[in-house]
Amino acid sequence: MNDTLIETAARWWASLGGAATTLLRVTLIMVAAWVLIAVLQRGIRTLRERIASRMDDRESTKRAETLGRVFRYLATVVVSLIAVMLVLAELGVSVAPILGAAGVVGLAVGFGAQSLVKDFFTGFFILLENQIRQGDVVKLGDHAGMVEVVTLRYVQLRDYDGNVHYVPNGHISTVINMTRGFSNAVMDIGVAYRENVDEVMTVMRQVAVDLQKDPAFELKILAELEIAGVESLADSAVVIRCRFRTLPLEQWGVKREYLRRVKAAFDEHGIEIPYPHMTVYAGQDREGKAPAFALKQLTEA
Repeated sequence: MNDTLIETAARWWASLGGAATTLLRVTLIMVAAWVLIAVLQRGIRTLRERIASRMDDRESTKRAETLGRVFRYLATVVVSLIAVMLVLAELGVSVAPILGAAGVVGLAVGFGAQSLVKDFFTGFFILLENQIRQGDVVKLGDHAGMVEVVTLRYVQLRDYDGNVHYVPNGHISTVINMTRGFSNAVMDIGVAYRENVDEVMTVMRQVAVDLQKDPAFELKILAELEIAGVESLADSAVVIRCRFRTLPLEQWGVKREYLRRVKAAFDEHGIEIPYPHMTVYAGQDREGKAPAFALKQLTEA
């Protein structure tokens, strides 16, 4: 009887000791995974900061920041998956059947979640080809705004009104990046038909020279004003097209300031900026004289 109790107690103690050992191992695995994730993320962040500090151009710095965020995400996912498999092995769960079943389930899910797979593949090539980076202003289909987040699955944009757009990478067919390398501030300026176009262009060039001398804008403008010429003969205006080459993201501020100064210069020189209007003729014959019935109507009026 005593021997039976001793054997039972020994088995109980052994099982308790085994459970305690398993719990300790599971805890160590989780702690090690947490520490490894923290170390990897800190290392990737430090490496990104060192690379960015050695780069003089803003474009390379933004690319390093975007890639650093993606690598930290991947490191977290990979280490977490390995930790989960080790924990399952410690709990006595065979990993091999799970991996086999995961392959079959993954194949089935792949057919049912083709859009999700497409998101990841498209996102990978977007990052690999450096099409979009954090801080860029882009247009993705019907969505436009500043890029706040780029992941393998989606791109997060914030537009001028403050609205946030989440665009799945699989839905991106074309990318219009408005801040890559440099930008152009394109302006169409209309003047009245009676104005001398050459004189108007002279005034526009002088305004551009003054703007480039302004300390607040001299570093933002990369080249002199380029006047393409008369863009169109509109209903009530002669439209002259011109542009500035600017730093990325500075084209809108330069455009607004230039148009403000052009308006003041045109007022100073008496150059008319027309507005839509309509001229009504009572009717004329071939000699330029109004018909008798028109003169009678005008006289009676």
